[in-house]
Amino acid sequence: MLTRLTYVLDPVQLEDARKLMAGGRFVEGVLSAGMAAQRVKNNQELSADERLMRQLNNLVMGGLVRHPVYRSATMPLKVAAPYYARYTTGMSYGDHVDDPVMGQGDLYRSDISVTIFLSGPDDYDGGELVIQTLFGEQRLKLPAGDAVIYPSSSRHRVTEVTRGERLVAVSWIQSMIRHPDKRALLHELNLARERLLQDKPDAEETAQVNHAYINLVRMWSEI
Repeated sequence: MLTRLTYVLDPVQLEDARKLMAGGRFVEGVLSAGMAAQRVKNNQELSADERLMRQLNNLVMGGLVRHPVYRSATMPLKVAAPYYARYTTGMSYGDHVDDPVMGQGDLYRSDISVTIFLSGPDDYDGGELVIQTLFGEQRLKLPAGDAVIYPSSSRHRVTEVTRGERLVAVSWIQSMIRHPDKRALLHELNLARERLLQDKPDAEETAQVNHAYINLVRMWSEI
């Protein structure tokens, strides 16, 4: 399931995030790549002191976890600290699949990939996030402050930037629900459940849908 999250960060938060990023330095992104991705990764990643990164992470990831769709769509168990990537003219990230297990010390399984757009579509040419899905390629170049979540098992790439600067935050989530089809089903069911709880809180069908949702989460979750 590919899901767009709108207004993860507002204009003030975006400006603060970009100011914080300007206070760090960028290093070659290939340094954090796995063996297969090293051949196709051509970007830069933020390297900064612990205090700056903590401020930036609190700002960016705080906006993500407060988003009303985020928890229902991902059902997070573990969430990785993000990487902050920069693409300037000539940079790209070729076709790849994210590593299945990540982390140092405290390992986590990458079920869901997250890209938060910190630059607007008018700030750069090219630089589309292209994700392979069952319905063909999905090409994404979202407004600054929006995010997209998608299965980490998907092949994806970032096309070459031909003008300007593309800034993104990238993170990964280990979900309580490992299988993407089950996550998608639960998310759709939860949307209906929340609407029923709001509109018909005392109706029998509301109780039935709520009961089914809760026990499917109990049945399918891995903790």
